[in-house]
Amino acid sequence: MPLASHGRFDYSPIVDRPQFEWPGGARLAVYIAVNCEHFPYDDGEPGLGYTPAMDQPNTYNWGWREYGNRVGGFRIAETLQQSGFRPTLLVNTEVYEHAPQLVDAFRGLGAEVVAHGRTNAVQPNDLAEDSERRSIDEVTTAIERHEGSPPRGWMSPGANPSRVTEDLLAERGYAYTLDWPIDDQPVWLKTRGGPLLSIPYPHEVNDLPMFVHHHQTAEAFEHNIIDSLDELKENSTHQPVVLAISLHTFLTGQPYRLRRFRSALRHMTANGDGVWFTTPGDIAAHYRGLVPPP
Repeated sequence: MPLASHGRFDYSPIVDRPQFEWPGGARLAVYIAVNCEHFPYDDGEPGLGYTPAMDQPNTYNWGWREYGNRVGGFRIAETLQQSGFRPTLLVNTEVYEHAPQLVDAFRGLGAEVVAHGRTNAVQPNDLAEDSERRSIDEVTTAIERHEGSPPRGWMSPGANPSRVTEDLLAERGYAYTLDWPIDDQPVWLKTRGGPLLSIPYPHEVNDLPMFVHHHQTAEAFEHNIIDSLDELKENSTHQPVVLAISLHTFLTGQPYRLRRFRSALRHMTANGDGVWFTTPGDIAAHYRGLVPPP
């Protein structure tokens, strides 16, 4: 009996794919994603636990997250502005109501806004299909109302899509998802609503697993970014690739971590020859024009 499959894409080794270039002849595309998230107080899933065994209300855990909305996110925005990086903002739409000035700070940098659900306290796997469809509609409408245009991309709360999330996204007109961290290149997904692009998103170059799951240091995250850039620049002589870097406002926004992140940014800008610093939406648009869906 064959093993169960998601049915979204076929296996494809990176060494057997067509060659192409990113804009300007670049072979490495880099984007920086900043997660701006909100959890309700004393209600629902509290997120990754700083004190995981505690019952609700878990003020300490909620406050850990809230630091990012009050302080850390603004520090990250300022750092990216100083370094000349256009960010990608993964936003829970509750942040528009809870901390609108935070979104303003990233909008001022020309950030691309990616839909990240209403709140990370509710994940798609917890919803029936009709409820998930309504949630996607509500999130899309909220972002369009605040930003003036609908989002091109989606990441599920908890990076945990349901069995039908991709179908619903394609039906709603989304161009790409960040929910499948499977590759260093974009991958076409099959959905009942037509093709949808999966844009690389990091498991490893991601401050949440680095600091929370693997208990690594700020210096280790700095070297993670630097070594990934240097290695992928070398790899890009063989295949065009994408490096995605994921930050959370309450993690990298801590002062001692921010200092090391700033050092990694200096390395990237000093070694930016042959690199396209961009957003996942622009990666998706460029790739779509070069590699049609199968």
